[in-house]
Amino acid sequence: MKLKLDENMPAALAVLLRQAGHDAKTVPEENLSGMDDPKIISAAAQEGRILITFDSDFGDIRNYPIQTHAGIVVFRLINQRWAHLKKPAQRLIESRLFERLQGGLAVVDENRIRIRSGLTR
Repeated sequence: MKLKLDENMPAALAVLLRQAGHDAKTVPEENLSGMDDPKIISAAAQEGRILITFDSDFGDIRNYPIQTHAGIVVFRLINQRWAHLKKPAQRLIESRLFERLQGGLAVVDENRIRIRSGLTR
């Protein structure tokens, strides 16, 4: 699956995703650091990449409506350090959600993955 990691995500997540067989690019690798949110989501959508971020602004479907992008995954964790992100990230990978997200929104916290809409079966 094609994924884009926002600049607030650790490089270790890109490594984990690539090890799981995903095509993961990062905002810094593509010289998009510092760009505003609409430019980031637009770049991801043009490439058909699901955006992965800690930025809760991307979780607002009024600003980023379902089916206007390739998909968004927002991590909402109490602690954003890699040691606390790794387990929810592994759970996300194992869920095979990426293959079904199709323009939807997923919110991942320490205990669950919530889907706003946009899933296909």
